[in-house]
Amino acid sequence: MSRDEFLTVAIEEAWKGQADGGIPIGSVLVIDGTIVGRGHNRRVQQGSAILHAEMDCLESAGRLTAAEYRRSTLYSTLSPCDMCSGAVLLYGIPAVVVGENRTFRGPEDYLRSRGVDILVVDNRECRQLMEGFIAAHPELWQEDIGI
Repeated sequence: MSRDEFLTVAIEEAWKGQADGGIPIGSVLVIDGTIVGRGHNRRVQQGSAILHAEMDCLESAGRLTAAEYRRSTLYSTLSPCDMCSGAVLLYGIPAVVVGENRTFRGPEDYLRSRGVDILVVDNRECRQLMEGFIAAHPELWQEDIGI
């Protein structure tokens, strides 16, 4: 699969999250060209404080070795927040592909300063999905990002 195909899977996860009544953010973890984890924001559905898409994705990947994380790339439809960026640093994930960062921008510069390769592709579908959700559910969005 290609970078665009991995992002497409993350977008599919975002749509699943929205269909389930949650926030439309999706993520996949790729190691050596294979998806090993996938997830979407489940805070609303699970009544969770921490199940952002990236956290759900990492949880679905299960226990991995440090060497596996060092060969991985995390794909997210939206720029990772502080919590999810912390997980990237904790596990030594060297690269993050971001669908869009116009509706929300996490600490991308800090991740870069710590050696993480950040690629923002500015995907129109990712942006439109979040813009529509934020317009329709501003209170839920503000809750999710801690405003």
